[in-house]
Amino acid sequence: MYSFMSGGLFCAWVGTILLVVATATDHWMQYRLSGSFAHQGLWRYCLGNKCYLQSESVAYWNATRAFMILSSLCATSGIIMGILAFAQQPTFTRLSRPFSTGIMFFASAVFVLLALAIYTGVTVSFFGRRFGDWRFSWSYILGWVALLMTFFAGIFYMCAYRMDECRRQSTPR
Repeated sequence: MYSFMSGGLFCAWVGTILLVVATATDHWMQYRLSGSFAHQGLWRYCLGNKCYLQSESVAYWNATRAFMILSSLCATSGIIMGILAFAQQPTFTRLSRPFSTGIMFFASAVFVLLALAIYTGVTVSFFGRRFGDWRFSWSYILGWVALLMTFFAGIFYMCAYRMDECRRQSTPR
């Protein structure tokens, strides 16, 4: 059980760090505008060597930002719950800490999936027609890697929960 929780905690740490970096950086996509390279993130865009805040309130940016922040909060809460799961006290017989931790990581994975799906759909449909020379960049890719890491953290904690349930059911009362 503890080996699964250790693996889950490792995946969670890596996933949360990647979520925060992906959310904070401004390299979600790169494109060529008037002969110079430009890149943008969720919070600002850069033309050449000068960066500007994205002051427009575009719905898909706001939705992507909100879901990425929610995902980061769920993953951080999951890490705290995962650390507390090592000190499992039998105070709650109906609510298992590894199970709750796994649910938090699955919620984080769902939120980051929603954020990336919204961003991908709008970016491909809008920028695909507007700019011929564009591509997704490394911040966007970090978001997909963070999705996998938080999902596997949830899998590890669910396996730890199942092992704990099997152990509890096999011991005589």
